[in-house]
Parts: sequence; structure tokens; C-alpha cells
Amino acid sequence: MYEILTLILPLFGLIVIGFITARISKRSIDEMGWLNVFIIYVALPALFFKLLSTTPVEELASWGFIGTNIGVTFAVFLLTFAIGFVASGRRVGDATVQGLAGAYGNIGYMGPALAILAFGEQAAVPVALIFCFENVLHFVNAPALMAISGEKKGNPATVALGILRGIAFHPFIIATAVGVGAAFIGVAPPAPIENLIAYLAQAAAPCALFAMGVTLALRPLRRVPAELGYLVPIKLIVHPAAMYFALSYAGNFDSVWVFTAVLLAALPTATNVFVIAQQYQVWVERASATILMTSIFSVFTVSALLYGIKSGAMPPDLFP
Repeated sequence: MYEILTLILPLFGLIVIGFITARISKRSIDEMGWLNVFIIYVALPALFFKLLSTTPVEELASWGFIGTNIGVTFAVFLLTFAIGFVASGRRVGDATVQGLAGAYGNIGYMGPALAILAFGEQAAVPVALIFCFENVLHFVNAPALMAISGEKKGNPATVALGILRGIAFHPFIIATAVGVGAAFIGVAPPAPIENLIAYLAQAAAPCALFAMGVTLALRPLRRVPAELGYLVPIKLIVHPAAMYFALSYAGNFDSVWVFTAVLLAALPTATNVFVIAQQYQVWVERASATILMTSIFSVFTVSALLYGIKSGAMPPDLFP
């Protein structure tokens, strides 16, 4: 139990520190802009490049793992979308944001920090693969369905081009591609550049978790939406449970990869869901409430999951 507390307290402690700091300083969320730019465009890409560029290429082509992970996440999206479609009175836009809220975890901010601290640097490869492929899934789903709903204006070619541009030029995906390329050709940057990348990578986790705490503090919860009754359990329980069973059934994957995928599936709703909701002006306040409440409840569910993994109560394969 002490080992679990040693692992969890610094992580959630950084979120709490960010939350308290934001409440005390009383600054606006707009002042977070440059910190978010640093995290998304510099620190986390440096982390992904640093870890992937030294990974054996054969580990990066785990298509069975990738396919299973994406299949589960897409199934959870479809389940949540269907429930939201009925609950919202057949509104595609509302159902799309709810589908994202149930399937799109905080794999960018919390994922790398939590997984690498929990399972070591060998967790970096599955984290990067999950991040890239799940983001492609969500970046395609959201604008495509919003176009169907009428929330996204413009001809199909323009919408498709915007989707491709968003995927191709996302800094995490660029960093992953460059890191994989470096691993494939077996080159490393000169020592001064390598040290700079290492410093930036070390800043990724604390900055991202602190920023998440600030963001939660500056998005007040005005009311508790009824939809949280199914969104919270789907995101924090159904998604990781489905991932665990599917990966166990699909094949004999490395235990670190299985536990990393389950942990990332158990993370609270991504802040990007609020950004997407705000972009299309659909389900905005309720998206914010979902992020806040799943983040609060995840303190308990993620802690329980990590305890189950570290104590040996959860085997890496249910069907050995």
C-alpha cells in the first residue's frame, strides 16, 4: 500500500497543487496559454522522441496490440454515442461529444506521466502508439459526425482536408514519427541536443499535471448533468474493463503493454473534449462538468487499479 501511495501522491499531488494555486492566484484561464503551448509543442514531443528513438523497431510494429486497443476504444465510443443519441433526443452533435467523453481519456497530459512512473520507461512505446492511433480515431470521428449533424459547415473535401491536416501536423504525432524514424535508421542526436531533449522531457509530466489542476480549478461546476450517471462509469470502469478483457483474449502481450493500455483507458475524460465541444458550440458546459467529475472520481478508481496491478491481484493475462 505504501508503494501505491508513493506512486500516486506525487501525481495527483501536482494536480491538487495546480488547483490550489489557481484558486489562490485568481488569474484567468487565458494566462495558461503559453504553458499549454510549452507542454503540447515542446515538452511532451521531446518526451516521445527521447523514448521512441531508442526503442527497437520490432516493438513498434505490434499491430495486434494496436488493433485491439483501437477496436475497444471505438466500441466504447459507439456505445456511449448510442446512449447519448437516445438520451439527447436524437441529436448527433450532443451524442458525438458524449461519445468522446466516454472514450477519449486524458492520454496526452496524464498518460505519459502516470504510465512511465508506474511501469518504467518501457511503457513509453505503448503510450505513444495508443496516443497516436486513438487521436487519429477521435480526430476523424468528431469533425465527420459534426458534419453529418450540420454543426460543421463546408463541403466534404474541405472537412476531410482539415481532418488530415489536424492529424498530420499534431506535434505529438510528428514527434512520434521522427522518433520512430530515428529508431529505424539507428541515429542519435549529438550529445548537446540529446541533453536538451532530456531536460525538456523531464519537464513534461510535472508541467502537464500542474496545468490540468489549474484547468480544473478555473472551470467551475454550475450543475451536475444527469448524463454523468452513465458517462462516469463508462469512462472510468467500462472502458478499462473492456480493454483488459480484450487484450487478455486477443493474445499474449507483454504485461507492461497490457497494464499500460488498461491504465490509459481508465484515465478521466480528456480536456480536448471540452475544446471540441467549444469549437462546435455543442454540449459545452456539460463537457466541462464531465471532465471535472471524471477527474475527481479517477483519484479513487485509478488508485484502485494501480493497487490491483502492483499487488498482483490483477494478472497480466486472464486467459493464459
